[in-house]
Amino acid sequence: MDDRSSPSDRLSHFIHERFIWLLIGSYAVASVLPGLGMAIRDVSFGEVHLLGEKTRLSLPMLMLAFLLFNAGLGVRTAQLRDLLRAPLALIGGLVANLLIPIAFIFGVSQMMRIWHNPDEVQNILVGLALVASMPIAGSSTAWSQNANGNLALSLGLVLASTFLSPLTTPLALHSVGLMARGEYAADLHELAGSGTGGFLAICVILPSILGIVSHMILGEARVAAIKPRLKLVNSMILLVLNYSNASLSLPQAIANPDWDFLGVVLTITLGLCGLAFASGWMISRLMRVDESQRTSLMFGLGMNNNGTGLVLAAMMLAGHPRVMIPIIFYNLVQHLVAGLVDHVAGRTPRPPASIPLPAIRLFAGLRSRRSPASE
Repeated sequence: MDDRSSPSDRLSHFIHERFIWLLIGSYAVASVLPGLGMAIRDVSFGEVHLLGEKTRLSLPMLMLAFLLFNAGLGVRTAQLRDLLRAPLALIGGLVANLLIPIAFIFGVSQMMRIWHNPDEVQNILVGLALVASMPIAGSSTAWSQNANGNLALSLGLVLASTFLSPLTTPLALHSVGLMARGEYAADLHELAGSGTGGFLAICVILPSILGIVSHMILGEARVAAIKPRLKLVNSMILLVLNYSNASLSLPQAIANPDWDFLGVVLTITLGLCGLAFASGWMISRLMRVDESQRTSLMFGLGMNNNGTGLVLAAMMLAGHPRVMIPIIFYNLVQHLVAGLVDHVAGRTPRPPASIPLPAIRLFAGLRSRRSPASE
């Protein structure tokens, strides 16, 4: 970092370089001091009636909306035009975001037949269904922006998955409902009829559009001048949001723990999250897209809007509290994996595009870059 850079630029660089550790620290604080996080979640600015639904405007919702506004502000209109002219990466990402998690859940349903507690298996399947059925997380745009991803593709994935959610969410829930059994299958089919249009419109669609319009009004030069500060604000909001979410979920996950259940849930959610991020990388290689689009695909496919999933589980599945555990774990895991991906990618030189690099060499290179001597 240049000594002539401003204090905010240096602070932004400092936070970006150590974000994974700051993220882990926010979870640690939430586990022992959840009071402030719960207070943040309780702050409300009233209610809005939209699309036939009543939506409570909480502080975390507005913070998420601000992340999407920042992402929209950073989108270049030329990138949006290019995205519409060449939508292959967007379409591939949306299809993978729907099909890969459902295929993974099907595999889990088959392997978990040998598990000693069938009821725990059903709780896991329902929780994973809620994870898989949610749109791509708005916070993925902040991760993508901080990692110099293609913001047009990142925002396009969020908006398109949100616009399509009235179709894709019931499809995913019904699909997993065919794998589940008994009352859990019935709950999933019933839940498929629940709507989240007001929440998605207020927190995702509207602020993104406002950000894009603001970019057009301000112009490229003014937006470029404030971009480092946008990254700083994004990072700080992400930390506060994750602390607040963990304040609600983490104490519940560790209270009176059933270690074998928690262990298998953690293993499964890590597997799903890792597969989702890896699928973004694999699709980008198959489509031969550039590095910025690859970054956006990885964060987009790896991160889902689990806040909505937690709300739906709390409202509709209160009789099955363990259903929330896979959603809670994935919500924590996806940001840790995102932080790790961002941490590693920022330290890995890009190979020449003309030289295909086998996966085994890539992973070996990443591992060597993470050695203590390189920190």
